[in-house]
Amino acid sequence: MSETWLFHSGTIFDGHALLDPGSAVAVRDGRILAAGPEVQVRAALPDPDHDVSLAGRALSPGFTDAHVHALMGGVESLACDLTGAEGPNETLAAIAAYASSSTGGWLTGGGWTMSDFPGGTPTAAMLDPITGASPTYLINRDHHGAWVNTAALRLAGIAAATPDPPDGRIERDAQGNPTGTLHEGAMDLVNSLIPVPEAATLRAGLLAGQRHLHSFGITGWQEAILGNYAGYTDASGIYRELQARGLLTGQAAGALWVPRETTLESVPALVQDFLARRKENAAAGFRTTTAKIMVDGVAENRTAAMLEPYLRACDCAPGSPGDTGLRYLSAEVLSAVAVALDAAGFDLHLHVIGDGAVRMGLDALEAARAANGATGGRHHLAHLQVIHPDDVARFGALGLSINAQALWACNDDQMVELTNPILGQERAGWQYPFRSLIDAGAHLVMGSDWPVSTPNPFEAIHVAVNRTAPDRPDAAPLVPEQAITVLEAMRGYTAGSAWVNRDAEGGSLRPGSRADLVLLDADPFSIPSSDLHRVEVELTLAAGHAVFARAAAGV
Repeated sequence: MSETWLFHSGTIFDGHALLDPGSAVAVRDGRILAAGPEVQVRAALPDPDHDVSLAGRALSPGFTDAHVHALMGGVESLACDLTGAEGPNETLAAIAAYASSSTGGWLTGGGWTMSDFPGGTPTAAMLDPITGASPTYLINRDHHGAWVNTAALRLAGIAAATPDPPDGRIERDAQGNPTGTLHEGAMDLVNSLIPVPEAATLRAGLLAGQRHLHSFGITGWQEAILGNYAGYTDASGIYRELQARGLLTGQAAGALWVPRETTLESVPALVQDFLARRKENAAAGFRTTTAKIMVDGVAENRTAAMLEPYLRACDCAPGSPGDTGLRYLSAEVLSAVAVALDAAGFDLHLHVIGDGAVRMGLDALEAARAANGATGGRHHLAHLQVIHPDDVARFGALGLSINAQALWACNDDQMVELTNPILGQERAGWQYPFRSLIDAGAHLVMGSDWPVSTPNPFEAIHVAVNRTAPDRPDAAPLVPEQAITVLEAMRGYTAGSAWVNRDAEGGSLRPGSRADLVLLDADPFSIPSSDLHRVEVELTLAAGHAVFARAAAGV
């Protein structure tokens, strides 16, 4: 039988606004029974199983992460997990510990940080003494590069004469020999050799990922890639299975991956494939109404698409003076894909980092609007690191959403050491312009891109509000005039992200809605903004059931 809950005597945020002081929320049968003045709510639920006094704490709808890789992050957490390692020594020690317990075969995992290594490019020579003959493939934190050892390079036949693939780059020494870092599509030269994870591994990974998300109050999410990417295959079957077994406690939606090799001729077949997969997933209760398109790479390895060339960080930096990054689809193909998928009723989810990619994405969505009219597609552009000022107003005009990974909008080590030097002062000032985009009429949704970075909403909210990293409070804020308010960030992470996921009941405390709730140990609306990153989750309810509880919660 479902438990009943009554929350009162504290701050209650309903996904859009704060309820009046003295308000309460009641939960019965997995749904919000009542929300409003405590006396009325108690009349509706006079004898709850759990009578919870907030007492200085706060209640919110569960968070929805609009851009996450739950299965990938979960699988990697069960392998060689480097996300907690700081600096090269800790990273190498973690790899050595994992290698020592390995029973042979491939060593895989990820989570290393580019800024921990000179130029962001660790070498095979660092790995070889601790991995030996075991081929090793470790994805970096942003999942746009991989670190491999000599054994892996040899198995893949990667040598000085190996050309860079069209969508990637092999890091090389002065003589052209591969050094051990593979960027973007070059990762596929190695990961195509790694055995595909077994279904049991994927199931365990997704369940681990779900537990991790619930511990941060996340009750809904969008799996941002469903398709063949970085050694993973379409995880839809795993989602369908767990849904059928009643093990999927979060409200998950998914984005079907548009392959980088898509051509004009293959667009009709792509749309038919997506329609069939959407129908199959929907029949199993897994919503995949979104299509994911990766337009470019990332700035720190110079694969984000820029309108003007990157600066050279030093005379020894690789790359040519005319280097403007990578574009995974031509403008013609991108527009054709956008027009066709928009017409077929898909919401488009575009990865765009550089100002060149942003403009390409806006042009493609503008073409879709011209061809199809206003279809009601909930199109969103994710990451949005560098935006040319001339393009800001176009977001509101096209009715687009910004899918913000706000944790990155600060002067952390990677920004200071790798990114700003190759962008230059002017473009560094165009980064993550959330305030300007919202003021231009764009709709805000928020996500983490975990395992690229922590899924903790309050670390991201901290940066969105302060424009400084939680662990670097004395650093100069990154473009501080682009900060947003706590209320805006909370709306984006609850009602906003649920909306873009087409979850009509998520992100809200409306009576009758599904009871996805999070009890916070502090009131984010009243504490100093410098303490936002310290807010922790004490209890997470998904459809009225406790899926995470901290021992000290006292509920």
